[in-house]
Order: sequence, then C-alpha cells, then structure tokens
Amino acid sequence: MSKKKPLSQGQRRRMRANHEKRLQRQEAGTSTAELQDSSLGPEQLGTVISRFGQHADIETESGEQVRCNIRRNIQSLVTGDKVIVRQAIETTATIAGVVEAVHPRHSSLSRPDMYDGIKIIAANIDQILIVSSVVPSFTTQIIDRYLVAAEDTGISPIIILNKVDLLSEEEAPVVEAALARYEAIGYQVFKVSSISGEGVDAIQALLNDKVSVFVGQSGVGKSSLINALMPDAELLTGDVSENSGLGQHTTTTAKLLHFPSGGDLVDSPGVREFALWHLPPERVGWCFVEFRDYIGTCKFRDCKHKQDPGCAITEAYADGKIFEDRYNNYHKIIDSLDEQRHARHFRSDTD
Repeated sequence: MSKKKPLSQGQRRRMRANHEKRLQRQEAGTSTAELQDSSLGPEQLGTVISRFGQHADIETESGEQVRCNIRRNIQSLVTGDKVIVRQAIETTATIAGVVEAVHPRHSSLSRPDMYDGIKIIAANIDQILIVSSVVPSFTTQIIDRYLVAAEDTGISPIIILNKVDLLSEEEAPVVEAALARYEAIGYQVFKVSSISGEGVDAIQALLNDKVSVFVGQSGVGKSSLINALMPDAELLTGDVSENSGLGQHTTTTAKLLHFPSGGDLVDSPGVREFALWHLPPERVGWCFVEFRDYIGTCKFRDCKHKQDPGCAITEAYADGKIFEDRYNNYHKIIDSLDEQRHARHFRSDTD
C-alpha cells in the first residue's frame, strides 16, 4: 500500500480554518437562538475590548463589559471599534448581548499576512509607540520599517528605546546619535527602562486621553513596559532566548486596556518583522518623511533613486539633507519588497 502524500502547510491551514468555521457556525446558531430580538434591550454605544472568533467583549458606556455575538452582516470587527450593541434583558448564559453595527473608523492599524492578505489589527488608534531596545539589539532598519507602516496608516508614530539600563558606555554614543537623527526629522523619541523606571512617567503622560498601540519586535519589552505603566494589567512577559537572542511571543489576543488618566492602550500581538510587501515603491518613498520635498522632482519618472542621472533624492543625500542610514534603509526596504512578494507567490502556488 502506497503511503499517503503528507498535507502541505497550506492544506493543513485550510482544514483548520474550515473546522473552526464549522464550530463557529454551530456556536453562533446556538447562541443566537437564545438571544432573539424580543430578549434584547435598547441600542447603546460600546467599544470592542477584544475579539474572539464570532464573539467580542464589549464595554458599554456605563463601563460594563459583556460578551456578545456578532451579527453576520458585520464584515470586520477589531479591538478599538466603536459599535452599537444590545444587551440581553435577562442574562442566563455567557453570551449577554449582540453587536448590531460598527461605526466608521477614523484610523486602522493593519499589517500584511503572507496567507490572508491585509489584516486589520486594531481601529481608532491615535498614536503608534514604536518600541526598540538595547537587547536583543538596537537597529534603525527595524525602526524605519515600523515608521513606514505608521506613516502609511496616517497614525502618529513615537519612538521609544527600552532597556536603557542595559546600554553600555561603548554603545551609548552610537545609539544617542541615531536617536538624535530621528528627532532632527521631526519624530518624538523617548528613552525608558521598565526595570529602573527611568522615563516611565514621560510615557504615561503621552498616553493620557489617547488610544495608543505598542509595536515592536518580540523581546523588546513591550509587555514589561505596559506592566510598568499599568501594574494591574498582569500581562504575560517573556525573556529573550539565550540561544537565539530573539524574544518569545507572549501576547496572543489584541485587547483594549484603560489607564486611570483616561487614556486607552491596545495591546496587540507581537510580530518579529512588519512586512511591507503590499506597498508600492513610490509609497515607501513617501513614507520617508524627509523624501517628500524631493519626490516627483527627479529627471526620470521611473527613477530608482540610486545611480539614476538627475535623481533629486540621491542629490539631497549627497548634500547631507538625508541621513546615510535612512537612505540605506530605504533601499534595503525596497530591495526586500520583491523578495517578500516572491515568497508569498511561491507559498500560494505550493499550498
């Protein structure tokens, strides 16, 4: 008897997805049967605290949190969404309401997924706090990737260097110079330590009356920093792997947390690298804020901003108007776009 050909990663993924959909349909059918329109109260405003499959935890205007079904006509619902919800008049089960509609978003944070295209992580964000750290390593290339993603969404980015208590005397001048370059092009930069408490008060002030999200590679201390800002959050934290130097993924579900000052924080799942393959090169260039004065002024419309004659961006770089690491990081991102698109196309073909 011949052995069965093992399932590909894509086939296994689709099988799991179909199984989950069947379970969700069964669960939704049971829950909605218990919550008919006649058993629901009046419409009221709410905010999505977290999303779990076909259910969402909603906070009402009174501050009460209820787990709700989601109407099938709602195509997208993520943490931070403003919604219209109806609570059950009498709660006899874990499902205590229904999300009827979603208000328009003033912003959304999304990232590309190798299999599922663009995925929205959270909605109605006011600012993105890009967390880097001394450990696993400080790199402007990763910061610039997150800055491109932030600029593309139109959400204000703020750069935070965490774990400054681990900064050595040898590393300090290089890191300080890199951070000064970001300040020179208009970005806010903060240095903190969730261990010593340095800079934590300044970050807390940034969060007041804002909806914020922390982004950054695993291991940079996002969850530890949130715990320092909000001790009652009790978020999981993970140590940096001694073998690889990479952090371990600890956060699994995006959720909305409240600060006593009135600000909100969306704690989103960490990602090692924020892929940008969905952006065309010209959009990436626009997301480098210091390039904007020169975009569209090159001699040739298809200018690659390298050795092309009459390139306004290359001339600005040569004149010292664009920093070397920013110029180099731009080209590294552009060079990576085709590689990432090819990898996605290859996976789709082999699934």
